[in-house]
Amino acid sequence: MLAITWVTASPRGTDMKRSWRWIGLILAGVVLAVILTTAIALLSASRPRPQAETAAGPGGPFRLTTQAGDELSDRDLKGTPFAIFFGFTRCPEICPTTLWELSETLQRMGPDADKLKAIFVSLDPARDTPDMLATYLQSFDPRIIGLTGPEDKIAAVAKAYKVFWRKVPTEGGDYTLDHTAIVYLMDRSGAFAGTLAYRENADTALAKLQRLVAGKAP
Repeated sequence: MLAITWVTASPRGTDMKRSWRWIGLILAGVVLAVILTTAIALLSASRPRPQAETAAGPGGPFRLTTQAGDELSDRDLKGTPFAIFFGFTRCPEICPTTLWELSETLQRMGPDADKLKAIFVSLDPARDTPDMLATYLQSFDPRIIGLTGPEDKIAAVAKAYKVFWRKVPTEGGDYTLDHTAIVYLMDRSGAFAGTLAYRENADTALAKLQRLVAGKAP
């Protein structure tokens, strides 16, 4: 009699093969996921961000009136670095102190001071007329340019430079102003380059303006 022997795969061996197959599939999936994640991250990093996603620094267009009655715009300043400060002529302390210190720094700079513009923008245009600015600025370096204009234009410039300011009622129906007390430093292209703090150390302020004129970050 012919004996027929059936050969069957070991259940244990089959399970092992299936296990390795699943492990291979899982590893392949993990590798694919890593590759896809990396590719998406690289594409996102290289994609230009929409303008709305980019926080703009202080600065922006303006067209205001100087203490001499002339118009001055941001376009007139292209190619020239400038220091710009916002205040008002009836300011009791911050404004005169800042303008006096800025005047001292300009004098210490020597000829380099003529390579930049120093600007004082009034936040109180209702009272700070060109004539009022001209009289007020006589106490400081003659190179400081005073600017005023309609209230809506002043508000727009202050917003562009991220200046905080508000009217504060005083006795007798009058008012004063609370406002940002820093000087903004803008480079030749009109881009924000740094600040001078209120009561900035004199040598530090000098170094910042010298670097601004030289085209370096203050």
